[in-house]
Amino acid sequence: MAPSGCSHANNKACVIPGGFTALSLKFNSDTNSEHKMYVKEHKVRAEKSSHRPLDRTLFVLNIPPYCSEDVVKELFSQFGTVRSVELSDHPGSLLQSGPKLSRFFKPAEKQAFKVGYVVFDRPSSIAAAKSHPHNLPLVVCSTKRTVQTGVQKWIKQYKDSFVQPDTLQNVVDEFMKNFDKMKEEEEERLKQEEEQQKEDEEGWVKVSRGKARPHSEAANRKTLQKEMRKKKRKELLNFYSWQHKNTQKEHIAELRKKFEEDKQRIALLRAQRKFRPY
Repeated sequence: MAPSGCSHANNKACVIPGGFTALSLKFNSDTNSEHKMYVKEHKVRAEKSSHRPLDRTLFVLNIPPYCSEDVVKELFSQFGTVRSVELSDHPGSLLQSGPKLSRFFKPAEKQAFKVGYVVFDRPSSIAAAKSHPHNLPLVVCSTKRTVQTGVQKWIKQYKDSFVQPDTLQNVVDEFMKNFDKMKEEEEERLKQEEEQQKEDEEGWVKVSRGKARPHSEAANRKTLQKEMRKKKRKELLNFYSWQHKNTQKEHIAELRKKFEEDKQRIALLRAQRKFRPY
């Protein structure tokens, strides 16, 4: 039974309500049954990602599990040059947050129908895919392109899950080399900053080898502020014993004053019979 709104003409595209175009898909040329994928031009105004340009991105629904990104790229290459293919479990924005996972430690892929975003080099490829005749199905597996399914696919996935020790060691060595280089650059940068900011108590700047620091007005103001902070820290409060005694007397007098004020306030509230301690 043809989908609602689909044209029965063999040489025309099958357009269904919602603006989707149905594309027929066969696993190989000897298969009688056909699968349906639904394509539509990607038009999401809220999405501003450069990975999905609005005029060159095709939104694809109902992609079978046996179609990988490479297979989808080859299938849609007949409509034009494909720049990239992205498959996901559900429609949504491109996820860019979070750490980048290593190719050796990726989560297990879900074996289910997926949605895809096919990005072409030219906008005309979108119109070519949407106008593809309904009676010409796309063939997944051919003599030039072999797609494994069933037990063969599981055996291949099982063998690919094992990582060769030499390959993993090379990846780890390269990562540690880049990490050590980054740490050395960070330490060198911090060392240069400390040398440039190191000053003695009199305000003299230590002269060291390297790039000279420009004596601009902003730099002078920053140095003056730093010296003022140092001076405040060096000030000794209550240096003499009589200063310490006077400070204690003033604190006790302040406490007594507050105590007398609280007593008068409580007496006033009792006189007005509005005293509510709880």
